[in-house]
Amino acid sequence: MRSMRKGVLFVCTHNSARSQMAEGLLRAWAGDRFEVFSAGTQPTEVRPEAIAVMAELGIDISSHRAKALGEFAGEEFSWLVTVCDRAWQECSAVPGVENPAHWGIEDPAEATGSEEERLAVFRRVRNDIGNRLHMFILAAGRPDLQAPAGSRVAP
Repeated sequence: MRSMRKGVLFVCTHNSARSQMAEGLLRAWAGDRFEVFSAGTQPTEVRPEAIAVMAELGIDISSHRAKALGEFAGEEFSWLVTVCDRAWQECSAVPGVENPAHWGIEDPAEATGSEEERLAVFRRVRNDIGNRLHMFILAAGRPDLQAPAGSRVAP
């Protein structure tokens, strides 16, 4: 049985970077208020670059694993936030979710170039997610809002 904290599920296609970073950031910053998970519609592996840029903030996601969305079937969540367009198309309406939302975030896994150039993209994406999460944390306590601030909500 889940705790009384509000459940948040971040979803992207591979559950390898964006959703993993969102899970790690929200858990670190507000894990006392939210029960946080991430999943993918076609999970692969957590990207080492995601682990590295999170470690720069003192957040260890090295033990995270990519999880399939199906692992959460039957669970109820206050928020389901898709962080890629493909996941939004595939699961914008999931039973048991009070507030579906979409954050269209650049895929850092598509970055090319040197290791430092790829890490720079992962940092930029991590910071984008972090900014959105700061707004989410502030907005989540407001009962008049039905979705995380900065989200595009299904009509």
